[in-house]
Amino acid sequence: MEKIDIEKAVEILKKGGTILYPTDTIWGIGCDATNEEAIINVFKLKKRDKSKNLIILVESERRLQEYVNVPSLAWDLIDLSKKPLTIIYDNPRNLPEILISDKNTIGIRLTHDPFCKELISKLNKPLVSTSANISGEPSPDKFSSISPKILEGVDYIINLRQEENMQFSSSSIIQLSEDGRIKVIRE
Repeated sequence: MEKIDIEKAVEILKKGGTILYPTDTIWGIGCDATNEEAIINVFKLKKRDKSKNLIILVESERRLQEYVNVPSLAWDLIDLSKKPLTIIYDNPRNLPEILISDKNTIGIRLTHDPFCKELISKLNKPLVSTSANISGEPSPDKFSSISPKILEGVDYIINLRQEENMQFSSSSIIQLSEDGRIKVIRE
C-alpha cells in the first residue's frame, strides 16, 4: 500500500496538487515546495495569511544544502535533537519567493520519517509541510481530528497511519543566523 500511495502522491504533486500526509510530527498538508501555484493553493485551503510562513521538509543533507548554507552548528543540533527539529536559516536560494520570509529566511526540517524521506526522494524536490488545519484552529493530533474542509480540499490523502496518534505534536523551531546567533522559537 505504501508504494502505491507514494507513486500516486508523487503523480499529484508533480501536477501541482496538494496532499494530506503523516509527517514526523502531525498530519500535514503538502505540495511541491518549488511550485508557486501549489503553494498559493495551500495558503487558500488553510485560509492562512501569506505573511505567516510555511516550512519545508527535505530528506537528505545534500538537498538541504541546495537551499541554504548550513552552519556547522546546525548539523550538531540536528544530530542531538530528541524530537523533530525545524531550523530557520538565513538567505535561502532556489525556492519561490512566496516561501521566503520578509527577513529573507526559511524554516526547513530534515525529516527522519521513512515515509516522508521516500516521498521527497521520489518527488526529487522539497515538500511544503504545514499542519492540516484551517489557520487559527487547533492542529489535529490524529487523522480523525482533521476538518472535513481540509479532507475535501486536498487532491490526495495518504492511506497510512490514519489510526495512529502522532508521536510529536510539533517540531522544535530554532532560528540559526549566519552570524552565529541562536534563537529558540518553539521548544
